[in-house]
Amino acid sequence: MSVKALALRGSSRDGQARALRRNGIPRDPDRNEPLPKRLLKNKFFWLTVVMILVYATMLVLLYREVVPDREVPGGTIPGLGTEAIPIAVKYAAITAIPLSLLFLWADRFRPQRFWVWLMTFGWGACVATFISAQVNTWAAQHLSIIGDGDPATAARAAIYVAPFVEEASKATVLFWLAILMRYQWVSRLSGIVLAGLAGAAFAFTENILYYGRVYRYAARTFGEVPPLEALQNLFVMRGVITCFGHPLFTAMIGVGLAIALRSKSKIVRVVAPLAGYGVAVFLHMAFNTTASLLQGSSLLFIYLGVALPLVIGMIIFVVRQLFREGRLIRERLVDYVRLGWLPETDPPAMSRLRTRLRALWHAVFAGPETFLATIRMQRAITELAYLRDAVTRGIIDETGRIREKELLAKISSIRGKAIIQPEGRAPYPSLRRRRSGALAGYPPPSYPGPAGLGGNYPAPNAFPAPTGPPQGVPAAASSPLGHSATQYSEVDPTWKPPGE
Repeated sequence: MSVKALALRGSSRDGQARALRRNGIPRDPDRNEPLPKRLLKNKFFWLTVVMILVYATMLVLLYREVVPDREVPGGTIPGLGTEAIPIAVKYAAITAIPLSLLFLWADRFRPQRFWVWLMTFGWGACVATFISAQVNTWAAQHLSIIGDGDPATAARAAIYVAPFVEEASKATVLFWLAILMRYQWVSRLSGIVLAGLAGAAFAFTENILYYGRVYRYAARTFGEVPPLEALQNLFVMRGVITCFGHPLFTAMIGVGLAIALRSKSKIVRVVAPLAGYGVAVFLHMAFNTTASLLQGSSLLFIYLGVALPLVIGMIIFVVRQLFREGRLIRERLVDYVRLGWLPETDPPAMSRLRTRLRALWHAVFAGPETFLATIRMQRAITELAYLRDAVTRGIIDETGRIREKELLAKISSIRGKAIIQPEGRAPYPSLRRRRSGALAGYPPPSYPGPAGLGGNYPAPNAFPAPTGPPQGVPAAASSPLGHSATQYSEVDPTWKPPGE
């Protein structure tokens, strides 16, 4: 090949790489390379390492600020104390773990990578809480100075400052992820899951601070409620009754970002995230206002009449989105069936969550190679469906055809190893003990006889018989048992009845 042809091919590859980056389409790593080399070449791996260090730094700074007692010119500001932290973490985890698992479960068709979940949860638990604590404390002090120590200034900070600061700090990671991996934000479910995960992480750290404060205050106040009982009372309010707060608020921003990323209109791309942020701030502000100013029957009415319907509405919305995404995948895969690139069985199998889960369950018992091939098959076909949807919407230009060919080739190469349409029962391993073989000297059972029925006695000719019966034992007693045990004597032609 000439130098000019090589240069043209190199320029063509560079142009394709630039077009893929412009559309946010990733390239599959070379699986022939060793795993350490692939990790060192992966920019998201290094980004995860850097962010973990940032999260650890923020967590240490927050710990040093709120846990030990601080000396100030007017006296000592008590901190949470090392005794309250383990107890507060345990109660906060009771809420955070189920909420996080619930959001991860909702992301069914195209779940994000582990590092995305780690980045989102770490940001909400470490960075967002540290920034919010600094800004909220500064704003509360400033309002208290202006209000001449009016007790109402504490409520003003919770109503007019905290919603804007906390929602902005939680949503920052969502905007970063939307920039870095907009190709993976394929539905509103993606936005809800990531936003809800950030909100649950923020609530986890915030609950630790609240539980620790009430425990330390009850421990220093003698004659009042016991510390653990006071913490449990607050846990019922924050960790059970109103545990939906932060995830619900931040989910509005996630929905707005998802709408923006799946729209071709520039106006929608700008207005939708801002509208989501505005709705999140409004709900957060209404929640803080209700909790700060109302109590008794009025608070119960707001909870039952407003808060619970919002949560139920969000659950219904998520369930409807699951069905909607299934229909979208089926419709987009049908396009490839009409072209003859996919079989007719792929769209119904890949668009039903129950069938996909059954396929994975069958693959678990078919071996690790089949299990990995099934996971790769489901991810490749799902990505192909969403890629087709993005091309039809005009979000991705003709560069998507390059990724389309890669996905079709990948699907074709792993189809024979993966389970797509499971049939019958899964290949469960047999739990019955297998016999190592027939006992020595005992031939296979035969009917009839003890060898055929129970196999407790040797079959005929199993052992060499002696030349004759033992002394004093009749010949019939030494005859073998079984089908051939019956022996007949020879016919004596001279025999006749006696007396004749």
